[in-house]
Amino acid sequence: MTEDFLGRCRGIVGTSWVLSGEAEMAPYLTDWRGRFTGRARAVLLPATVEQVAQLVAACAETRVPIVPQGGRTGLVLGSVPDASGAAVVLSLRRLNRILELDTTNRTITVEAGAILQQIQDAAAAAGLLFPLSLAAEGSCTIGGNLSTNAGGTAVLRYGNTRDLCLGLQVVTPRGEVWDGLRGLRKDNTGYALRELFIGAEGTLGVITAAVLKLYPQPKASTTALVAMESPERALALLSLMQDQCGSNLTAYELMSDFCLRLVGEHFPHLPRPFARRHAQYALLEVSSSESEQHAVGLLEGAIEAALEGGLADDAVVATSMAQSTGLWQLREHIPLAQANAGKNIKHDVSLPISQISAFIAATDALLAAAFPGCQVVCFGHLGDGNLHYNVAPAQGVSHDAFLGNQGAINRIVHDSVARFEGSISAEHGIGALKRDDLQRYKDPVELNMMRAIKGALDPLGIMNPGKIL
Repeated sequence: MTEDFLGRCRGIVGTSWVLSGEAEMAPYLTDWRGRFTGRARAVLLPATVEQVAQLVAACAETRVPIVPQGGRTGLVLGSVPDASGAAVVLSLRRLNRILELDTTNRTITVEAGAILQQIQDAAAAAGLLFPLSLAAEGSCTIGGNLSTNAGGTAVLRYGNTRDLCLGLQVVTPRGEVWDGLRGLRKDNTGYALRELFIGAEGTLGVITAAVLKLYPQPKASTTALVAMESPERALALLSLMQDQCGSNLTAYELMSDFCLRLVGEHFPHLPRPFARRHAQYALLEVSSSESEQHAVGLLEGAIEAALEGGLADDAVVATSMAQSTGLWQLREHIPLAQANAGKNIKHDVSLPISQISAFIAATDALLAAAFPGCQVVCFGHLGDGNLHYNVAPAQGVSHDAFLGNQGAINRIVHDSVARFEGSISAEHGIGALKRDDLQRYKDPVELNMMRAIKGALDPLGIMNPGKIL
Protein backbone atom coordinates (compact mmCIF):
# COMPACT_ATOMS: atom_id res chain seq x y z
CA MET A 1 0.00 0.00 0.00
CA THR A 2 2.81 2.41 0.88
CA GLU A 3 4.60 1.69 -2.40
CA ASP A 4 1.40 2.21 -4.39
CA PHE A 5 0.80 5.47 -2.58
CA LEU A 6 4.36 6.68 -3.07
CA GLY A 7 4.20 5.71 -6.74
CA ARG A 8 1.14 7.91 -7.10
CA CYS A 9 2.98 10.78 -5.37
CA ARG A 10 5.95 10.34 -7.71
CA GLY A 11 3.57 10.59 -10.63
CA ILE A 12 2.36 13.94 -9.30
CA VAL A 13 5.63 15.70 -8.41
CA GLY A 14 8.34 13.58 -10.01
CA THR A 15 10.56 10.89 -8.55
CA SER A 16 13.22 13.33 -7.34
CA TRP A 17 10.72 15.17 -5.15
CA VAL A 18 9.47 12.18 -3.14
CA LEU A 19 12.06 11.40 -0.48
CA SER A 20 11.75 8.07 1.31
CA GLY A 21 15.28 7.12 2.34
CA GLU A 22 16.26 7.69 5.96
CA ALA A 23 19.26 9.88 5.16
CA GLU A 24 17.45 12.14 2.68
CA MET A 25 14.44 12.53 4.98
CA ALA A 26 16.50 13.23 8.10
CA PRO A 27 16.71 17.05 7.76
CA TYR A 28 12.90 17.27 7.69
CA LEU A 29 12.23 15.11 10.75
CA THR A 30 14.05 16.88 13.60
CA ASP A 31 12.78 19.99 15.36
CA TRP A 32 14.80 23.23 15.36
CA ARG A 33 16.23 22.73 18.86
CA GLY A 34 17.25 19.14 18.12
CA ARG A 35 15.21 17.77 21.01
CA PHE A 36 12.88 15.49 19.01
CA THR A 37 13.14 13.43 15.84
CA GLY A 38 10.03 11.90 14.33
CA ARG A 39 9.46 9.38 11.54
CA ALA A 40 7.65 9.63 8.22
CA ARG A 41 6.81 7.35 5.34
CA ALA A 42 8.00 10.06 2.91
CA VAL A 43 8.78 13.74 2.44
CA LEU A 44 6.84 15.30 -0.46
CA LEU A 45 8.08 18.48 -2.17
CA PRO A 46 5.49 19.92 -4.56
CA ALA A 47 6.27 22.94 -6.74
CA THR A 48 2.76 24.23 -7.51
CA VAL A 49 -0.56 24.62 -5.75
CA GLU A 50 -2.03 22.10 -8.20
CA GLN A 51 0.53 19.54 -7.07
CA VAL A 52 -0.26 20.29 -3.43
CA ALA A 53 -3.96 19.74 -4.12
CA GLN A 54 -3.33 16.43 -5.89
CA LEU A 55 -1.08 15.19 -3.08
CA VAL A 56 -3.60 16.13 -0.40
CA ALA A 57 -6.37 14.43 -2.38
CA ALA A 58 -4.24 11.28 -2.60
CA CYS A 59 -3.64 11.40 1.15
CA ALA A 60 -7.36 11.86 1.83
CA GLU A 61 -8.28 8.87 -0.33
CA THR A 62 -5.74 6.64 1.43
CA ARG A 63 -6.14 8.16 4.92
CA VAL A 64 -2.46 9.14 5.08
CA PRO A 65 -1.80 11.88 7.66
CA ILE A 66 -0.10 15.08 6.44
CA VAL A 67 2.38 17.29 8.32
CA PRO A 68 2.75 20.62 6.47
CA GLN A 69 6.20 22.11 6.86
CA GLY A 70 7.82 25.49 6.14
CA GLY A 71 11.25 26.60 7.33
CA ARG A 72 11.14 24.30 10.38
CA THR A 73 12.12 27.08 12.80
CA GLY A 74 9.21 26.53 15.22
CA LEU A 75 9.74 25.71 18.88
CA VAL A 76 6.65 23.64 19.78
CA LEU A 77 7.00 20.53 17.55
CA GLY A 78 4.32 21.81 15.20
CA SER A 79 6.03 21.02 11.90
CA VAL A 80 7.64 17.63 12.55
CA PRO A 81 5.89 14.25 12.43
CA ASP A 82 5.39 12.03 15.45
CA ALA A 83 7.24 8.76 16.07
CA SER A 84 4.65 6.50 14.43
CA GLY A 85 5.95 6.89 10.87
CA ALA A 86 2.40 6.98 9.50
CA ALA A 87 2.44 10.54 8.15
CA VAL A 88 4.04 12.22 5.18
CA VAL A 89 5.81 15.55 5.51
CA LEU A 90 4.53 18.08 2.96
CA SER A 91 7.34 20.60 2.53
CA LEU A 92 6.33 23.89 0.89
CA ARG A 93 9.89 25.11 0.31
CA ARG A 94 9.64 24.85 -3.49
CA LEU A 95 6.60 27.17 -3.57
CA ASN A 96 8.80 30.20 -3.02
CA ARG A 97 7.90 32.79 -5.66
CA ILE A 98 6.94 36.43 -5.33
CA LEU A 99 3.79 36.42 -7.49
CA GLU A 100 2.89 40.11 -7.59
CA LEU A 101 3.83 43.41 -5.98
CA ASP A 102 1.18 46.13 -6.27
CA THR A 103 2.68 49.47 -5.23
CA THR A 104 -0.64 51.32 -5.55
CA ASN A 105 -2.61 48.83 -3.48
CA ARG A 106 0.46 48.38 -1.27
CA THR A 107 0.27 44.60 -1.30
CA ILE A 108 2.60 41.75 -2.14
CA THR A 109 1.35 38.31 -3.18
CA VAL A 110 3.72 35.46 -2.34
CA GLU A 111 3.81 31.68 -2.23
CA ALA A 112 3.95 29.98 1.16
CA GLY A 113 7.54 28.81 0.84
CA ALA A 114 8.94 32.31 0.33
CA ILE A 115 11.55 33.15 2.97
CA LEU A 116 10.52 36.08 5.16
CA GLN A 117 13.70 38.02 4.35
CA GLN A 118 13.03 37.49 0.63
CA ILE A 119 9.67 39.23 1.07
CA GLN A 120 11.22 42.05 3.10
CA ASP A 121 13.84 42.58 0.39
CA ALA A 122 11.28 42.57 -2.43
CA ALA A 123 9.22 45.19 -0.61
CA ALA A 124 12.30 47.32 0.09
CA ALA A 125 13.34 47.19 -3.57
CA ALA A 126 9.98 48.81 -4.39
CA GLY A 127 10.51 51.48 -1.71
CA LEU A 128 8.02 49.86 0.67
CA LEU A 129 8.12 47.97 3.97
CA PHE A 130 6.93 44.53 4.99
CA PRO A 131 7.28 44.97 8.76
CA LEU A 132 7.24 41.40 10.09
CA SER A 133 10.68 40.88 11.64
CA LEU A 134 11.91 37.79 13.49
CA ALA A 135 15.27 36.41 14.55
CA ALA A 136 14.71 33.52 12.11
CA GLU A 137 13.75 35.76 9.18
CA GLY A 138 16.61 34.43 7.05
CA SER A 139 15.18 30.90 7.10
CA CYS A 140 11.54 30.93 8.23
CA THR A 141 8.84 30.92 5.55
CA ILE A 142 5.73 33.06 5.30
CA GLY A 143 3.50 29.97 5.29
CA GLY A 144 4.89 29.01 8.68
CA ASN A 145 4.62 32.60 9.90
CA LEU A 146 0.94 32.64 8.94
CA SER A 147 0.25 29.16 10.30
CA THR A 148 1.61 30.19 13.71
CA ASN A 149 0.49 33.84 13.59
CA ALA A 150 4.09 34.84 14.27
CA GLY A 151 4.84 38.02 16.22
CA GLY A 152 8.33 39.49 16.35
CA THR A 153 9.72 42.88 17.24
CA ALA A 154 7.35 45.16 15.30
CA VAL A 155 4.01 43.99 16.72
CA LEU A 156 3.71 47.15 18.82
CA ARG A 157 3.39 49.25 15.66
CA TYR A 158 2.14 46.86 12.95
CA GLY A 159 0.55 43.87 14.68
CA ASN A 160 1.04 40.10 14.37
CA THR A 161 1.20 38.26 11.06
CA ARG A 162 -2.59 37.98 11.14
CA ASP A 163 -2.82 41.77 10.98
CA LEU A 164 -0.52 41.87 7.94
CA CYS A 165 -2.53 39.43 5.79
CA LEU A 166 -5.40 40.37 3.47
CA GLY A 167 -5.96 37.13 1.57
CA LEU A 168 -4.99 33.47 1.42
CA GLN A 169 -4.87 30.56 -0.96
CA VAL A 170 -5.47 27.27 0.86
CA VAL A 171 -5.67 23.62 -0.10
CA THR A 172 -8.43 22.05 1.99
CA PRO A 173 -8.18 18.58 3.56
CA ARG A 174 -10.23 17.26 0.63
CA GLY A 175 -7.69 18.48 -1.89
CA GLU A 176 -9.74 21.42 -3.07
CA VAL A 177 -8.18 24.84 -3.66
CA TRP A 178 -9.76 27.86 -2.01
CA ASP A 179 -8.49 30.90 -3.84
CA GLY A 180 -8.93 33.83 -1.47
CA LEU A 181 -6.02 35.88 -2.82
CA ARG A 182 -7.85 39.18 -2.67
CA GLY A 183 -6.10 42.38 -1.70
CA LEU A 184 -9.17 43.95 -0.12
CA ARG A 185 -9.15 45.96 3.10
CA LYS A 186 -12.93 45.56 3.28
CA ASP A 187 -14.83 42.40 2.37
CA ASN A 188 -18.01 41.99 4.39
CA THR A 189 -19.45 38.98 2.56
CA GLY A 190 -19.80 36.36 5.26
CA TYR A 191 -17.51 34.37 7.48
CA ALA A 192 -13.86 35.49 7.66
CA LEU A 193 -12.47 32.17 6.44
CA ARG A 194 -8.97 33.61 6.25
CA GLU A 195 -8.93 33.94 10.04
CA LEU A 196 -9.50 30.20 10.52
CA PHE A 197 -6.29 29.17 8.80
CA ILE A 198 -3.99 31.83 10.29
CA GLY A 199 -2.69 30.40 13.55
CA ALA A 200 -4.17 26.94 12.89
CA GLU A 201 -0.69 25.36 12.50
CA GLY A 202 -1.69 23.32 9.46
CA THR A 203 -4.48 21.46 11.26
CA LEU A 204 -7.27 22.78 9.00
CA GLY A 205 -5.58 22.95 5.59
CA VAL A 206 -2.39 23.89 3.76
CA ILE A 207 -1.67 27.59 3.17
CA THR A 208 -0.07 27.84 -0.27
CA ALA A 209 -0.03 31.62 -0.94
CA ALA A 210 -0.96 34.92 0.68
CA VAL A 211 -1.63 38.59 -0.05
CA LEU A 212 0.24 40.72 2.48
CA LYS A 213 0.07 44.39 3.42
CA LEU A 214 2.93 46.75 2.67
CA TYR A 215 3.68 50.08 4.32
CA PRO A 216 5.69 53.19 3.50
CA GLN A 217 9.35 52.92 4.39
CA PRO A 218 10.09 55.22 7.34
CA LYS A 219 12.35 58.11 6.43
CA ALA A 220 14.46 57.35 9.49
CA SER A 221 14.57 55.33 12.68
CA THR A 222 16.69 55.61 15.79
CA THR A 223 17.46 53.22 18.62
CA ALA A 224 18.25 53.59 22.31
CA LEU A 225 19.02 51.32 25.23
CA VAL A 226 17.67 52.58 28.55
CA ALA A 227 18.68 51.24 31.97
CA MET A 228 16.32 51.17 34.95
CA GLU A 229 15.92 49.46 38.29
CA SER A 230 12.78 47.36 37.82
CA PRO A 231 10.11 46.10 35.41
CA GLU A 232 7.72 48.63 37.03
CA ARG A 233 9.96 51.43 35.78
CA ALA A 234 10.09 49.80 32.34
CA LEU A 235 6.27 49.84 32.20
CA ALA A 236 6.15 53.46 33.31
CA LEU A 237 8.70 54.33 30.63
CA LEU A 238 6.59 52.51 28.03
CA SER A 239 3.60 54.69 28.91
CA LEU A 240 5.74 57.81 28.71
CA MET A 241 7.14 56.77 25.32
CA GLN A 242 3.67 56.05 23.95
CA ASP A 243 2.37 59.40 25.21
CA GLN A 244 5.24 61.35 23.66
CA CYS A 245 5.94 59.33 20.51
CA GLY A 246 2.57 57.77 19.65
CA SER A 247 2.68 55.38 16.70
CA ASN A 248 6.26 56.44 15.98
CA LEU A 249 7.30 54.04 18.76
CA THR A 250 7.86 50.90 16.69
CA ALA A 251 9.64 48.59 19.16
CA TYR A 252 9.96 48.28 22.92
CA GLU A 253 11.91 45.28 24.21
CA LEU A 254 12.64 44.31 27.83
CA MET A 255 15.84 42.52 28.90
CA SER A 256 17.03 41.65 32.38
CA ASP A 257 20.59 42.12 33.62
CA PHE A 258 21.07 38.34 33.58
CA CYS A 259 20.17 38.29 29.86
CA LEU A 260 22.86 40.83 28.98
CA ARG A 261 25.44 39.17 31.22
CA LEU A 262 24.75 35.90 29.40
CA VAL A 263 25.19 37.61 26.02
CA GLY A 264 28.41 39.29 27.20
CA GLU A 265 29.82 35.97 28.38
CA HIS A 266 29.21 34.15 25.09
CA PHE A 267 29.58 37.04 22.64
CA PRO A 268 32.25 39.32 24.13
CA HIS A 269 32.66 41.22 20.83
CA LEU A 270 29.21 42.80 21.20
CA PRO A 271 28.93 46.28 22.75
CA ARG A 272 28.76 46.90 26.51
CA PRO A 273 26.85 50.19 26.58
CA PHE A 274 27.03 50.92 30.33
CA ALA A 275 29.92 51.13 32.75
CA ARG A 276 27.94 49.45 35.53
CA ARG A 277 25.17 46.87 35.72
CA HIS A 278 21.48 47.71 36.01
CA ALA A 279 18.58 45.44 36.90
CA GLN A 280 16.58 45.94 33.69
CA TYR A 281 17.02 47.38 30.22
CA ALA A 282 14.57 48.57 27.59
CA LEU A 283 15.52 48.61 23.92
CA LEU A 284 13.53 51.29 22.10
CA GLU A 285 13.08 52.11 18.44
CA VAL A 286 11.39 55.25 17.17
CA SER A 287 10.65 55.70 13.45
CA SER A 288 9.53 58.78 11.57
CA SER A 289 7.89 59.36 8.20
CA GLU A 290 9.26 62.92 8.29
CA SER A 291 13.01 62.96 8.94
CA GLU A 292 15.88 61.66 11.03
CA GLN A 293 15.79 64.89 13.00
CA HIS A 294 12.17 64.22 13.89
CA ALA A 295 12.86 60.64 15.02
CA VAL A 296 15.87 61.64 17.11
CA GLY A 297 14.00 64.58 18.62
CA LEU A 298 11.09 62.40 19.72
CA LEU A 299 13.34 59.74 21.25
CA GLU A 300 15.73 62.09 22.99
CA GLY A 301 12.88 64.24 24.34
CA ALA A 302 11.15 61.22 25.87
CA ILE A 303 14.37 59.82 27.35
CA GLU A 304 15.25 63.20 28.83
CA ALA A 305 11.84 63.29 30.53
CA ALA A 306 12.37 59.74 31.81
CA LEU A 307 15.77 60.59 33.29
CA GLU A 308 14.47 63.76 34.91
CA GLY A 309 11.44 61.94 36.29
CA GLY A 310 13.48 59.13 37.81
CA LEU A 311 12.06 56.40 35.53
CA ALA A 312 15.45 55.73 33.94
CA ASP A 313 18.93 55.55 35.45
CA ASP A 314 20.96 55.85 32.25
CA ALA A 315 20.53 55.71 28.48
CA VAL A 316 22.52 55.28 25.28
CA VAL A 317 21.13 56.64 22.01
CA ALA A 318 22.61 55.22 18.80
CA THR A 319 24.16 57.87 16.61
CA SER A 320 24.83 55.62 13.61
CA MET A 321 23.42 52.58 11.87
CA ALA A 322 26.34 50.53 13.19
CA GLN A 323 25.55 51.52 16.79
CA SER A 324 21.86 50.78 16.28
CA THR A 325 22.72 47.34 14.87
CA GLY A 326 25.00 46.69 17.84
CA LEU A 327 22.22 47.47 20.32
CA TRP A 328 19.77 45.22 18.48
CA GLN A 329 22.33 42.44 18.41
CA LEU A 330 22.34 42.44 22.21
CA ARG A 331 18.64 41.55 22.11
CA GLU A 332 18.86 39.14 19.18
CA HIS A 333 21.76 37.19 20.69
CA ILE A 334 19.92 36.29 23.89
CA PRO A 335 18.48 33.02 22.47
CA LEU A 336 21.88 32.18 20.96
CA ALA A 337 23.62 32.80 24.26
CA GLN A 338 21.08 30.58 25.99
CA ALA A 339 21.74 27.80 23.49
CA ASN A 340 25.50 28.13 24.03
CA ALA A 341 25.04 28.02 27.80
CA GLY A 342 23.12 24.75 27.65
CA LYS A 343 19.58 23.45 27.76
CA ASN A 344 16.77 25.45 29.30
CA ILE A 345 13.01 25.33 29.65
CA LYS A 346 11.31 27.89 27.42
CA HIS A 347 8.01 29.69 27.92
CA ASP A 348 6.42 32.03 25.39
CA VAL A 349 3.66 33.79 27.32
CA SER A 350 1.58 36.93 27.04
CA LEU A 351 0.00 38.99 29.79
CA PRO A 352 -1.97 42.19 30.17
CA ILE A 353 0.80 44.78 30.00
CA SER A 354 -0.26 46.21 33.37
CA GLN A 355 0.31 42.79 35.02
CA ILE A 356 3.80 42.03 33.70
CA SER A 357 5.74 43.40 36.67
CA ALA A 358 3.59 41.54 39.20
CA PHE A 359 3.83 38.34 37.14
CA ILE A 360 7.63 38.48 37.02
CA ALA A 361 7.94 39.09 40.76
CA ALA A 362 5.47 36.37 41.71
CA THR A 363 6.77 33.74 39.31
CA ASP A 364 10.44 34.40 40.10
CA ALA A 365 9.64 33.83 43.78
CA LEU A 366 7.71 30.60 43.14
CA LEU A 367 10.53 29.14 41.04
CA ALA A 368 13.21 30.18 43.55
CA ALA A 369 11.31 28.39 46.31
CA ALA A 370 10.76 25.22 44.29
CA PHE A 371 14.14 25.09 42.51
CA PRO A 372 16.69 27.06 44.53
CA GLY A 373 19.33 28.76 42.43
CA CYS A 374 17.54 28.29 39.11
CA GLN A 375 18.26 31.10 36.65
CA VAL A 376 15.44 32.97 34.93
CA VAL A 377 16.19 34.42 31.50
CA CYS A 378 13.35 36.89 31.07
CA PHE A 379 13.12 39.10 27.99
CA GLY A 380 10.62 39.94 25.31
CA HIS A 381 8.31 42.32 23.56
CA LEU A 382 7.10 44.42 26.48
CA GLY A 383 5.14 46.76 24.21
CA ASP A 384 2.68 43.99 23.29
CA GLY A 385 2.79 42.01 26.55
CA ASN A 386 4.84 39.06 25.24
CA LEU A 387 7.52 37.64 27.53
CA HIS A 388 10.01 34.88 26.80
CA TYR A 389 10.29 33.55 30.33
CA ASN A 390 12.94 30.84 30.21
CA VAL A 391 14.36 28.86 33.11
CA ALA A 392 17.90 27.46 33.29
CA PRO A 393 19.42 25.25 36.01
CA ALA A 394 21.37 26.52 38.98
CA GLN A 395 25.14 26.64 38.72
CA GLY A 396 26.55 23.12 38.93
CA VAL A 397 23.25 21.35 38.15
CA SER A 398 23.22 19.04 35.14
CA HIS A 399 21.23 20.50 32.27
CA ASP A 400 19.87 17.10 31.25
CA ALA A 401 18.82 16.36 34.82
CA PHE A 402 17.19 19.78 35.07
CA LEU A 403 15.07 19.07 31.99
CA GLY A 404 13.47 16.27 33.99
CA ASN A 405 11.71 19.04 35.94
CA GLN A 406 10.10 20.50 32.82
CA GLY A 407 6.58 19.39 33.75
CA ALA A 408 6.78 20.88 37.24
CA ILE A 409 8.35 24.12 36.02
CA ASN A 410 5.82 24.50 33.20
CA ARG A 411 3.04 24.02 35.73
CA ILE A 412 4.42 26.76 38.01
CA VAL A 413 4.88 29.22 35.15
CA HIS A 414 1.62 28.48 33.35
CA ASP A 415 -0.43 28.47 36.56
CA SER A 416 1.01 31.90 37.26
CA VAL A 417 0.16 33.04 33.72
CA ALA A 418 -3.41 31.87 34.24
CA ARG A 419 -3.62 33.68 37.59
CA PHE A 420 -2.68 36.92 35.87
CA GLU A 421 -5.17 36.24 33.02
CA GLY A 422 -2.54 35.68 30.36
CA SER A 423 -1.91 33.14 27.59
CA ILE A 424 0.49 30.19 27.63
CA SER A 425 1.42 30.89 23.99
CA ALA A 426 1.98 34.38 22.66
CA GLU A 427 3.65 33.82 19.28
CA HIS A 428 5.11 30.31 19.06
CA GLY A 429 1.86 28.34 18.81
CA ILE A 430 0.77 25.12 20.53
CA GLY A 431 2.05 22.31 18.30
CA ALA A 432 2.49 19.03 20.13
CA LEU A 433 4.60 20.47 22.94
CA LYS A 434 1.83 22.53 24.57
CA ARG A 435 -1.16 20.43 23.51
CA ASP A 436 -1.83 18.98 26.97
CA ASP A 437 -1.32 22.37 28.62
CA LEU A 438 -3.93 23.84 26.28
CA GLN A 439 -6.49 21.35 27.59
CA ARG A 440 -5.73 22.48 31.12
CA TYR A 441 -5.91 26.25 30.61
CA LYS A 442 -8.28 26.81 27.69
CA ASP A 443 -11.97 27.44 28.34
CA PRO A 444 -13.86 24.16 27.63
CA VAL A 445 -16.39 26.08 25.54
CA GLU A 446 -13.56 27.42 23.36
CA LEU A 447 -12.06 23.94 23.02
CA ASN A 448 -15.41 22.49 21.94
CA MET A 449 -15.80 25.17 19.28
CA MET A 450 -12.28 24.47 18.05
CA ARG A 451 -13.03 20.73 17.86
CA ALA A 452 -16.23 21.46 15.95
CA ILE A 453 -14.33 23.52 13.37
CA LYS A 454 -11.65 20.83 13.08
CA GLY A 455 -14.30 18.13 12.62
CA ALA A 456 -16.14 20.12 9.96
CA LEU A 457 -13.11 21.00 7.85
CA ASP A 458 -11.00 17.88 8.44
CA PRO A 459 -13.44 15.04 9.21
CA LEU A 460 -10.80 12.40 8.44
CA GLY A 461 -8.36 13.98 10.89
CA ILE A 462 -5.43 13.81 8.45
CA MET A 463 -4.17 17.40 8.80
CA ASN A 464 -1.23 17.62 11.19
CA PRO A 465 -2.71 15.13 13.65
CA GLY A 466 -1.76 15.46 17.29
CA LYS A 467 -1.08 19.18 17.02
CA ILE A 468 -3.10 21.75 19.04
CA LEU A 469 -5.98 19.32 19.78
